[in-house]
Amino acid sequence: MRVTIRDLKRMKSRGERVPMLTAYDYTSALLVEAAGVPLILVGDSLGQWVLGYGTTLPVTMDDMVHHVKAVVRGTETAHVVADMPFMSYQAEPAEAVRNAGRMLQEGGAQSVKLEGGVSLVETVGRLVTAGIPVMGHIGFTPQSYNQIGGYRVQGRFPKAAASLIDDAVALESAGCYAVVLEMVPAQLASLITERLSIPTIGIASGVHCDGQVQVFHDMFGLIEDFVPKHARRYADLGAIIKSAVSEYAADVRSASYPSDEESHQMKPEALEKLTADLAGL
Repeated sequence: MRVTIRDLKRMKSRGERVPMLTAYDYTSALLVEAAGVPLILVGDSLGQWVLGYGTTLPVTMDDMVHHVKAVVRGTETAHVVADMPFMSYQAEPAEAVRNAGRMLQEGGAQSVKLEGGVSLVETVGRLVTAGIPVMGHIGFTPQSYNQIGGYRVQGRFPKAAASLIDDAVALESAGCYAVVLEMVPAQLASLITERLSIPTIGIASGVHCDGQVQVFHDMFGLIEDFVPKHARRYADLGAIIKSAVSEYAADVRSASYPSDEESHQMKPEALEKLTADLAGL
């Protein structure tokens, strides 16, 4: 049975920290779930790390549904959260309901994630009323990259901090079961976490959140020229993969791969008959 939003809320009430990780395909989802991670985000960050875009903005609903399906096929117990891509929910609540419904009905996700605070209260309410669990996302919101002016910490000063607190409280009141806090000062993240009865999931927001989320590719060093301040590398798989591929290419060039043991062989009598047949042509 999959982890539910009730399970996640109980984890907060017990003081149990929630590890969350992104996954974008079947294989990574298999590995993440097998390692015991209860919460998997199919992030629109796949635009950068999988599709090669400069931001998350070009990612479409079809892109997201495609990858959500793959992650769901690779999991049995993890709760899979589907990111709602740019302009799939901002225009009007009815469109948000239709698109979020696709994430659950076609993609198989258990919930969706939206970026924004007070301005999204009506939309969140409509989704929850329709039976679609919603995870909020405030602080730095990547889909507002152009408006914010780049990757910038949010809530450093009293007025902006108070606004983020209002956003978090409003999202909980609207029915969100959890809220991501991205690039929020640790002290502010702590204040927000204390005020909410639902879990906060931090990214670059300090240790006081109820859980943490990291990007798969950051955690394993798969993008070697970009290391965010908050991303702890647990393995340098990029270097390992490059070394392995280089060794493979060298073996092909030297004809040391494949060996006889790595190749299929004909039975001697079959080869002898074939040779005789060819000689008689």
